[in-house]
Amino acid sequence: MSMTIYTMTHKPFTPPPDKLYQPLQVGSALHENLGYFSDNEGDNISEQNPYYSELTGHYWVWKNDKHSDYVGCAHYRRYLVNERETLYTERELLDLLKKYDMVTTKLLTLEYSYYDAFDDRHNAKDLDVLGAVIKELSPKYYDNYIRLVHEKQTYFGNMFVMAKPLYDSYMEFLFPLLFEAQKRIDMTGYDGYQKRLFGFFSEFLLYVWVTTNGIKVKEAKVGLISEKAETKELKQQVAEFFRKKDIAGAKACFWKFYKKRPDILMEVSDINRECRLAMQAISSLEWEEKQTGHSRLEKTTDFLELIEFYRFLNRLALHYGKTADSVEKLRELAVKKEERDFMEKQQISETEYAVARKVNGIG
Repeated sequence: MSMTIYTMTHKPFTPPPDKLYQPLQVGSALHENLGYFSDNEGDNISEQNPYYSELTGHYWVWKNDKHSDYVGCAHYRRYLVNERETLYTERELLDLLKKYDMVTTKLLTLEYSYYDAFDDRHNAKDLDVLGAVIKELSPKYYDNYIRLVHEKQTYFGNMFVMAKPLYDSYMEFLFPLLFEAQKRIDMTGYDGYQKRLFGFFSEFLLYVWVTTNGIKVKEAKVGLISEKAETKELKQQVAEFFRKKDIAGAKACFWKFYKKRPDILMEVSDINRECRLAMQAISSLEWEEKQTGHSRLEKTTDFLELIEFYRFLNRLALHYGKTADSVEKLRELAVKKEERDFMEKQQISETEYAVARKVNGIG
């Protein structure tokens, strides 16, 4: 039995040493020949990558892999991992697929309905269009689509492993719906993130397909081995503004970047939470400067030092914030040596502590 897990990438990267994982370039070709499979060969929709994201790779696997008994897809920085949090081996996956139809990510539970969550960053009317297409082309899925879109769960990442015939069956369900919806949706004015609409659709449609067909699923953890290039770029730019003590510049840079790529604050992108901490730093620095004319940038302009300061401050706020509503009370309650050393060295301001309590939902 042969198995191939295609690792989708839009950039050069270091593939896992296990030959089970084969790099697949999606979208425009790389500038250098690295020996990767490419979704612009054979039967392909590579030119649709700005709208379909990794789905152009899935389409290529569907149409062009004629040798694998089982196929799967990962990302260059995200993989399905076992309970030891190491990459699955072929043997482990084959054993699981004796009991389950598919291995995929754990269901993501949102704070509110998928429909409302989608509307935060996209246009929920596009989900209505998709629903109309499903009702016309795949009516057996329509009732579950309407029910699930108003509930709070979804799969994410388009990462899964299954037998190739089942994979083909899913693709035969998925792509006709997406192609028809694409004909009906006007994306005028959509930014680059919003234009990746059909990749986002597919994450939820996997949930609808699994639910309707009673697919037996093994939900697996997702292992992150690196940050997104966009996340690194944002932190580098903010760090440069901090170095110049330019709080307004850092704020403008952050929100411009966030507007373009709102996913940078998602856990699967901000794996060290440094983007969230940078956002907190900007807010705290700005507030303190307005109130006192000074800020922590007078003590350090080093990005990593600032990040670690706010990370430790958040730990204090989470642990003591409900009973300590001021720095003075915090000093009375904090008893651990590392906590007292931190407070003595850093001289936390009331503004910084107030922001930390607010960020952590206290006070």
